[in-house]
Amino acid sequence: MTFLLVRHKVRDYDKWKDGFDKDEPHRWASGSKGGLVLRNADDPSEVVVVLEWDNSKAVREFARSQELRERMKREGVSDEPDIYVMDEADRPVM
Repeated sequence: MTFLLVRHKVRDYDKWKDGFDKDEPHRWASGSKGGLVLRNADDPSEVVVVLEWDNSKAVREFARSQELRERMKREGVSDEPDIYVMDEADRPVM
């Protein structure tokens, strides 16, 4: 599996989350299998999104797209996002 990890700050979480939710069809069409939205417990304006893909080429295209950056800006991302494409290395058994 390949994952897209995005970390950024948002001005208004509710506005950002509404835009993120409305973008779900675009993510699915790009190959996303879903994922997680996390908020920093000490700074709720900091959001981390982890999305899963089967296809590393598709996730790289999605991550590099100008459209993604425009949506982030429109939905209130307030700093330069950190964007990582990561391959699963291990899934430890607990």
